[in-house]
Amino acid sequence: MAASSDELPFEQTLEKVERSLLDLKERYAQVQRDEQQLETLQERKATLQSQGKSAKLKAELREIEQQLEELELNLESRLFSWSGLKEVFWQAVRFGGLGIAIGWSLAFITLKTPTPNNSTTPSNNLSSP
Repeated sequence: MAASSDELPFEQTLEKVERSLLDLKERYAQVQRDEQQLETLQERKATLQSQGKSAKLKAELREIEQQLEELELNLESRLFSWSGLKEVFWQAVRFGGLGIAIGWSLAFITLKTPTPNNSTTPSNNLSSP
């Protein structure tokens, strides 16, 4: 039995959704690992800061701070990816362009419409006798 033409795009879409779900699960697991590592490093940093100021501790503190910065950058970059922003970007371009086109059209229409002349309108001068 051959697949109909309607089933083929549905199957492709379903596979794409499944791949996206797997990617999302992997990203979620990575974020969870990074957050756990972030907490561990922050606790270690606090412990080292309370212990003293030896050169060895200072070096380890610098290394931990560097790792913390990398983890924070990783966590932030996971939240904002180009693939997620791509659709929003193109919608903004599309509707922004549409707004500009509508604005120009309205400006063109209002500039082409003749303005009423004050001399043609009757005046209501009420004078008392």
